[in-house]
Amino acid sequence: MALDKETIKTRLAEAEEAYHKLLIGAKEVSVNVGNFGSVTYNQTSRTALEAYIANLKAQLAEAEGTPILKRKIIKVSF
Repeated sequence: MALDKETIKTRLAEAEEAYHKLLIGAKEVSVNVGNFGSVTYNQTSRTALEAYIANLKAQLAEAEGTPILKRKIIKVSF
C-alpha cells in the first residue's frame, strides 16, 4: 500500500512525538495509524517504536525519491 507523502509525514511527526514523550517519562503513548486504528507503546516496546519511525522515514525517502544512505561498519586494525 503506497501512501502519499503528507500522510507519511503526519504519521512520522506523530511517532516522533510519541517517542519523545516515551523518553521523557510518559508511561504510555499512542500513535494513530490512519484508518487502521491506533497503537499504544510503553517503555518495554521502545524498540518497536524506533523500528516504526525508521520504517516511516524509509517510506518517506522512497516517496520523495531520496535514497537512504546506510552506513557500513568500519573495521580498524592496528
